[in-house]
Amino acid sequence: MFLKASLVTISFATMLLLLLPNNHAKLIEYSPAPQPQPPSNFSMYGTTPGSLHPQECAPRCTNRCSKTAFKKPCMFFCEKCCATCLCVPPGTYGNKQLCTCYNNWKTKRGGPKCP
Repeated sequence: MFLKASLVTISFATMLLLLLPNNHAKLIEYSPAPQPQPPSNFSMYGTTPGSLHPQECAPRCTNRCSKTAFKKPCMFFCEKCCATCLCVPPGTYGNKQLCTCYNNWKTKRGGPKCP
């Protein structure tokens, strides 16, 4: 009895698959996610590695950390990163891909070092 019920179920499933249109076999193409862009009023100067002078780090980091609730640690790490990389990404958040050194510097635990 069990064998007969299994054969009927398998036969029904096979017929159902044959009758369905072949739309399920189409490949779905995904476009890459858009990358964040720097604000249009911000020049590209200082956003590429090595394009700042050390004395220009403080104003850039002040702008970078302006919207955080943790200003002291943000400024500390931003200035440390800027002194090494000589660049600070534009804006208050994101855009790190424009300054690869700033983006790739990690903590011992693997998290981002630079804000």
